[in-house]
Amino acid sequence: MKHPFIAAVEERILLADGAMGTLLQSRGVAASACADAVILEQPDLVRRAHEEYIAAGADIIETNTFGANRFRLARHGLEAKVRDINFRAARVARDAREIRGLPVFVAGAIGPTGRMLAGVGDIRPGDVREALREQCEALLEGGVDLIILETFPDIQELREAILAVKAACDLPIVAQMTFGRDGRTLGGEPPDVVANVASSLGADVAGVNCSLGPQSALEVVEQMSANTSIRVSAMPNAGLPRFMDGRLMYPSPPEYFAEYARKLAEAGANIIGGCCGTTPEHIARMRETLDQEWNRRARAARVSVAAPPAPAQEAAEGAPRSLREKLRTGEFVVSVELDPPRGLNPRKALEGAAHLKQLGADTINIGDSPMARVRMSAIALAVLMQQRVGIETIVHFTTRDRNLMAIQSDLLGAHALGIRNVIALTGDPPSTGDYARATGVWDVDSIGFIRILKMLNSGTDWAGNSIGKGTDFLVACAANPTADSVDVEVDRVRRKIDAGADLLMTQQIYSAEILESFLERLGPIDVPVLVGVMPLQSSRHAEFIHNELAGVFVPDAVRERMRLAGENGIAEGIAQARELLEDCRKFVQGVYLVPSFGRVEVVGELVTLAKQR
Repeated sequence: MKHPFIAAVEERILLADGAMGTLLQSRGVAASACADAVILEQPDLVRRAHEEYIAAGADIIETNTFGANRFRLARHGLEAKVRDINFRAARVARDAREIRGLPVFVAGAIGPTGRMLAGVGDIRPGDVREALREQCEALLEGGVDLIILETFPDIQELREAILAVKAACDLPIVAQMTFGRDGRTLGGEPPDVVANVASSLGADVAGVNCSLGPQSALEVVEQMSANTSIRVSAMPNAGLPRFMDGRLMYPSPPEYFAEYARKLAEAGANIIGGCCGTTPEHIARMRETLDQEWNRRARAARVSVAAPPAPAQEAAEGAPRSLREKLRTGEFVVSVELDPPRGLNPRKALEGAAHLKQLGADTINIGDSPMARVRMSAIALAVLMQQRVGIETIVHFTTRDRNLMAIQSDLLGAHALGIRNVIALTGDPPSTGDYARATGVWDVDSIGFIRILKMLNSGTDWAGNSIGKGTDFLVACAANPTADSVDVEVDRVRRKIDAGADLLMTQQIYSAEILESFLERLGPIDVPVLVGVMPLQSSRHAEFIHNELAGVFVPDAVRERMRLAGENGIAEGIAQARELLEDCRKFVQGVYLVPSFGRVEVVGELVTLAKQR
């Protein structure tokens, strides 16, 4: 399975973002402050910076964690905050991506410790490796897509950094050093030696960042491209700075950087971005240049979604078989959960759905502001997905936010727009999300909601008033086989089925035996079951789910396997999910895949596997 970042960098030139520190300082953060800790005190300031770079056209945004290792944080008395800073920085960057709704890559930024220099270092290489591994694990837990090692002055410390990342995970690595006026590192290594060392250690891209400016970076790229086979990156400063009015001023304007984007691309750079002094304006001009001259063919080859057709009509004869029909005939079905964006742009979700459709997925589940965090309407995204991608959806619909009138009004509108599948949920309490003072409605719970749906199907509303022709909703309900009180959960599920549920979908599980035991206690039921499967990403991910995600149990043996997998956590998580899926086939008629951190590619292999049988 090729990582999407690797596939993207093979396909086209990727544009990285620009400086974070420069931007934060221009917005009031003191030069003497710990820039990494801003994520704890002013996360919105960092998020807005990420959003500006995404809006400017960046394909890659870096977390605000350049100096968030224990040694650099100790200068500010924050060495105990390594996990908090890196984890939150990754989450904030991902939030910015969701708000903008674009499929950018979130890169975990890791810089040098500042304590290891050849011949004069005051810490051991092993201490450096452990500190950077600690940082990498927190970034991985936060959900980054790749790791960028940047501004390393010493090749020995870069070596320890690459080994630290390899020990923590199997995410792609971009390894960058800074070079002097003579075109060599502080230790005297030329660019091609640096690139070959990085490649031999397992890095996917080698390059230059910071340094003196675009002209010097171009010379480094030329040498790396001519003498190595590894892909090359360049993220130079905006020239040599001057100290004016208490702050550093960088001279290179956006137009100059755009010209060097062209030159760097001609020299063989696969990733181009900016470092100190560059701004969203620099990135926007570079975007224009790259789009005009390099990426046209690559853009045309990408997965696209169709323009919206005329208002939805009833399915014509010969149209693809519906989820209801597939379940009725005993076909094994595959549904994948995708969350709506936190902003206006649905592109990322639509492209993810198009990719999953190509792999064979039958439906897409769409959350209703999960975790009580505001997102685009699930109904709106479902309509866009069905119209533009042509894949059926299952809309999550909670009673948390709507009274009895609004529930029925939204359902009638959804039906008119072509939505036919609804999973009836109560919803997370608002106090658990971003709006602690928001009030939940909950005129009915999920059981009452199922009854409302079945009454609409029969042609009447909740009050018994006729709505004319009845709706045609397929009504799904949820079950949690690992609930704290299984007896209570079994009773609720029976009541949901008695209320008229047509389909049972479980929360994610990590043991076929637990599912089998739950279904035995539930007793004979005449509705199909879809088992929830969410592949684990790492040992820390497994521990988080087991200990911090309410109602989810990860068996000891599963967590031990994830611990032993070490840096191969993603591959082990997929392997375990495949085993679980095979073990559960005799109990269920389908699978409900949940991509952790929104990583569609992680479940892609499982979609294909499930549909091959």
